[in-house]
Amino acid sequence: MSDGRVSVVSKVAVVTGAGSGIGRAVALELLEAGWSVVLAGRREEALAETARLAGGGPPAPVVPTDVADPARVDALFAAVRKRFGRLDLLFNNAGSFGPRGVPLEDLAYEDWRSVVDTNLTGAFLCAQAAFRLMRDQDPRGGRIINNGSVSAHAPRPDSVAYTATKHAVTGLTKSLSLDGRRYDIACGQIDVGNAATEMTERMSVGVPQASGELVAEPVMDVADVARTVRHMASLPLAANVQFATVMATAMPYIGRG
Repeated sequence: MSDGRVSVVSKVAVVTGAGSGIGRAVALELLEAGWSVVLAGRREEALAETARLAGGGPPAPVVPTDVADPARVDALFAAVRKRFGRLDLLFNNAGSFGPRGVPLEDLAYEDWRSVVDTNLTGAFLCAQAAFRLMRDQDPRGGRIINNGSVSAHAPRPDSVAYTATKHAVTGLTKSLSLDGRRYDIACGQIDVGNAATEMTERMSVGVPQASGELVAEPVMDVADVARTVRHMASLPLAANVQFATVMATAMPYIGRG
């Protein structure tokens, strides 16, 4: 049975937040599967490390980008157009949790705004730029996969900014999916729970629960997330995984609270 690798050779992807965690894992998975991958993120050194980890094959272009900055996003997609002439996949992954353990009533406006600008406005700006490129290219169309979270369904304590933006990303996904039909653009969302990355290192020592307890939570290999994204990306544009939830089997999500 084919794993989809042969069919995606020569396709072009942009991965935001590619310097670490889920973004790095997805970028490496796509590169291994034969995609041309543009690595975007705020930290140039981290992006360069992702490119080095890819090993053989053509080097992955590194484009330092703050997704909350419209000019930087425009420059990213202009670079894609110039180098490849088209775009087949945007993995909208860049995100920020914001300060941890801060009660809603104490959350600074600047911290709220920073999370919203990255998680929601940044995802919109990248999707808008991808739409314009995918709409005008020949053959027309492409795919956008947004990185949501199980927090798009159920919050953790003291996570109002992150949770609100991830709920909003679900609305963004639905709108992109609907508006993309006329341009042959498919849009889906992957909601991830406790992938083992730098962001989830604290899971092993305990994280606050709705009950007020501090409990260690199981995690899963981030490679399982990357393989799921690759599967979603490998489908023909006539098919779409609208929403997928990939989580550590025993994490306290089902029944959270």
